[in-house]
Amino acid sequence: MLYIMRHGRTDWNVRQKLQGRTDIPLNDEGRAMAEKAREEYRATPLDLCYCSPLIRAEETARIVLSGRDIPIIRDDRLREMSFGAFEGIENYFTNPDFPLSALFQKPEAYTASVGGAESFEELFARTGAFLKEVVDPLMRQGKNVLIVGHGAMNMSIISRIRGLPIRDFWSPGIESCKLVRLL
Repeated sequence: MLYIMRHGRTDWNVRQKLQGRTDIPLNDEGRAMAEKAREEYRATPLDLCYCSPLIRAEETARIVLSGRDIPIIRDDRLREMSFGAFEGIENYFTNPDFPLSALFQKPEAYTASVGGAESFEELFARTGAFLKEVVDPLMRQGKNVLIVGHGAMNMSIISRIRGLPIRDFWSPGIESCKLVRLL
């Protein structure tokens, strides 16, 4: 089985600041969310966990898997999508004048031509390589794998596995510290 989880809450989530690859730790609420997930998913059989190297994802994985003998492997391909110069911007989702608003409001119209933000093509290339090189062989071996990552990065994996068109990129949604079964 393949499972995916988004990291717990951070202070930047609370302030509605665009995080991207900025390395923000969990806040107390995020740690409590991960503790709750540890209890909720304690019986879920897992062989190994891959996570983003960003502290909020790694900390979530460590809390969720605490007390279990499950290796946690960091992989750079699981980092959050880069939003370039726009990381740290507040209230980005509700601002129609925000240069990356298409990414969140109309993903099929998004182009990464401003501010050094990552394109969908770049995001899908790295997460696709991870799926092909890491996940596919593990699924053939019958392993139970957890991926702990981020909103956009997780959506790229979900979209790819479920064959969603780019216009539906955000439609699956993924709550923080909730386990989603993919395969």
